[in-house]
Amino acid sequence: MSVQIIQAKSIITMDPALPRAEALAFDADTQKIVAVGTLEQCQAAAPGVQVQDLGATVLMPGFVEPHSHPILTGVITQPPAHWIAPYVGFPKYSDVQTLWTKTHQESPSGTALIFNGLDRLLQGAPELTNAELDGFFPDRPVVVIDNSGHEVYFNTAVIKFLNWADGKPPVDPMGARYGRNADGTSNGRAYETAAVLTVVDPIMAKALTHPLQSAAKFYQVLAQNGITSVSEMTYNTSMLKGYEALASAADCPVRVTLFHMSINADAGDPLNSTVSTNMLHKQGIKLWADGSPWVGTIAASFPYLDNATTQNAQIPIGPGGEAMMNYTRIELDQVLAKYAPMGWQFSFHVNGDIGLDIVLDAYEQALVQNNLMGTDHRWRVEHVGACRGDQFDRAAAMGIGISLGVFQYIYWGDLLDGTMFASEIGANWMRWGDAVKSGATYSFHNDGPVSPPNVLLNVQTAITRLSDGGTVHGPGQIISLDDALKAQTINAAHMLHRDDLVGSITVGKMADFVELSMDPYLADPTKLATEVVVQGTWLGGRKLNLDSFLSEIIAIDPSEHANLATTQNKCC
Repeated sequence: MSVQIIQAKSIITMDPALPRAEALAFDADTQKIVAVGTLEQCQAAAPGVQVQDLGATVLMPGFVEPHSHPILTGVITQPPAHWIAPYVGFPKYSDVQTLWTKTHQESPSGTALIFNGLDRLLQGAPELTNAELDGFFPDRPVVVIDNSGHEVYFNTAVIKFLNWADGKPPVDPMGARYGRNADGTSNGRAYETAAVLTVVDPIMAKALTHPLQSAAKFYQVLAQNGITSVSEMTYNTSMLKGYEALASAADCPVRVTLFHMSINADAGDPLNSTVSTNMLHKQGIKLWADGSPWVGTIAASFPYLDNATTQNAQIPIGPGGEAMMNYTRIELDQVLAKYAPMGWQFSFHVNGDIGLDIVLDAYEQALVQNNLMGTDHRWRVEHVGACRGDQFDRAAAMGIGISLGVFQYIYWGDLLDGTMFASEIGANWMRWGDAVKSGATYSFHNDGPVSPPNVLLNVQTAITRLSDGGTVHGPGQIISLDDALKAQTINAAHMLHRDDLVGSITVGKMADFVELSMDPYLADPTKLATEVVVQGTWLGGRKLNLDSFLSEIIAIDPSEHANLATTQNKCC
């Protein structure tokens, strides 16, 4: 046994049995924590061991991101792809247009281009067509991915590249559709996962040169934000080799939990991998109930407001209701009936209140039919922006976990309240206060590539309800710092079925830590995300060298992972 002791100014353990400590000891061989408490207690557990003093550093368990898409985020946000979201430097549609003109002029003729993150509401962009994109890109294949991930826009060169007969898309796949002109030809739009993939995958394969390197760069971003455990919510088997390569690197900074897309025929198959399950683990099945609030496809009981902002974004006023569901109730029941007996955990993307009612109805039936009601099944719902507190109470009674997309409130909060929706709905969008009160297990997520994985900003927003514009909406949803930190540590680990390994600094768990510049409990709540700085991350007792990790991945032959350029889509 090779034990090491770390001392810090304070250790926030997230373990209710011992909330604070000043030192910990871990076994470098097993990578697990063997003692937590005072320095004297740790030295008694490991006599004669030299102590590494981290000085003014405050230590916490590594943050957990329970809903993300790491490989996809890397390949569609890192160069040669272009990230054009409003909060990464392109606040207006005119900024995006300027980039398009510049990129077209500077890129070699015929080079395919990928742009991710167009936001019709925040940027004031229209719902694009191939005709509009042809004005910027007359001859090269170009796809523009909506920031929601539920829609993609593409030019005529893409339609030709896909060899669609007479310019007409194929038959709409289940739960998805293609945009069509009156004569049946493509209008340069595709909606929902299966249709979006048909368009995006071939162009990604043409545009990307080293997709594994792009994925590794996003792993770096995760670690720089203190995240040491993450999920892949749209896993398919073609990703396995890439995830194995990343996990096998000496300084791999994150552990990954996989949720397989239900649309894949092998979704119920166990993971067949030689990589340690501590680093790569398959846990569940992922489904999409409805669409995105940013493109008007949520299954909601209330309409959008009719004004210049929603009209310019070409948002259908609605309400969309059950018509916005991607599956019929029969189809949902069939998927649950197929995979529940296999023991998989379920995860349902859902944003609208009607959508959540339908999901909870389907969950309840499946839980009863499979004798799972009252067991530790940990089935989940994701995002739940428009959903109500009474629905969270019902979810809690059924043992359903609630993973909230705080980013929806951060970046769209000012639009949601009174511009997109009536204030009684928009001000209380993303009811994390009600989620805490319900007693359900709740967590926070960023859903990369929809928003940067800024855990500390999530926490700051949860305890203040300050939007990106500095306004407080729905102050009744404010929660305590204790509850906010749980959402990104032990609760998030619980939702991934990894709380036996990570989520708190507890004896027997992995030695995964984040170093913080100051104690978040001492920070100004309104400035927590800037006053508290992530200074480093540890995985399995090893302080990570992120540059070394990236160098190791760059050295891998790109051709070995070319398939990652046709990885799967995500939805928020």
